[in-house]
Amino acid sequence: MEYRNLGSSGTSVSAYALGTMTFGAEADEKASHAILDDYAAGGGNFIDTADVYSAGVSEEIIGRWLAKSPAAGDMVITTKGRFPMGKGVNDLGLSRRHLRLALDASLKRLGVEHIDLYQMHSWDPLTPLEETLGFLHDAVSAGKISYYGFSNYTGWQLTKAVGIAKARGWDLPVTLQPQYSLLVRGIEPEIVPAALDAGMGLLPWSPLGGGWLTGKYKRDTAPQGATRLGENPDRGMEAWKKRNAQEKTWAIIDVVLATAKARGVSASQVALAWVAQQPAVTSVILGARTTEQLADNLGAATLRLTEQETSSLSEVSAPDVADYPYGTPGIEQRSRKIDGGR
Repeated sequence: MEYRNLGSSGTSVSAYALGTMTFGAEADEKASHAILDDYAAGGGNFIDTADVYSAGVSEEIIGRWLAKSPAAGDMVITTKGRFPMGKGVNDLGLSRRHLRLALDASLKRLGVEHIDLYQMHSWDPLTPLEETLGFLHDAVSAGKISYYGFSNYTGWQLTKAVGIAKARGWDLPVTLQPQYSLLVRGIEPEIVPAALDAGMGLLPWSPLGGGWLTGKYKRDTAPQGATRLGENPDRGMEAWKKRNAQEKTWAIIDVVLATAKARGVSASQVALAWVAQQPAVTSVILGARTTEQLADNLGAATLRLTEQETSSLSEVSAPDVADYPYGTPGIEQRSRKIDGGR
């Protein structure tokens, strides 16, 4: 397993994190603890959860595992706050009031006195950014968290937050957790450059495109059985009808499958390895219902794609980006070209 710095911090985390959204929902406690055991045995040390995962049950399952596992001391724990955990008008958002209650509740469920990375689960348009950042700075100062980061923020939101924190002399964010895969590359024109500029590490979620990049779905054959789309074909951004109708989806999957066959590995490992090799990526979040799924995903930790393989995958999955302003040289580049021609 490769280890990388957590953004600009001095903490090292494994290149593959364990996402635990399945805990308490698609995996019961026994299965979840087995997944955690195997993840630790495979060299993983970065566990990602959130208070809303199974309405707090995911954190509780992790907490009970931490209390008994000899590997607990090696784990870097990240959780998130933002979404409703109660029915009150203030039981959501990124206000000081809600975050104070949410953080304390997460600490209790996890059975710890300190969380390594606390992430804002989504942008809150109603709460002043200064209020949120002030709380996070205070939480670091109080020793409740080591670092903080964001999830699902846009480039301008990230950059604005960094600018305010710098101006106030507050602790800076170290990570951004976006959706990112061969099927979803929309973060590349704005969010990736913003993260690189801020020295923040990316923690991609849904790197397998909700299961599409595993190769288990077939063109024009609706999924059935115990899969995410088999159980719910209209599931959010992963919905079957929308992606199946796009020729690009199947072109990407074809290249993933061909690469996997040539290397003697699984399609999942190819798709994960591609994400792990992208700029600014610190750790790729793996989701698993079973230990078998986890074992296959962890196989990506030893797979290094060649330059040609990476190029083929990147070319077939290239996002549609407007020519302006992304496809034209910057002023500095044009000036250098003019100066060089004198």
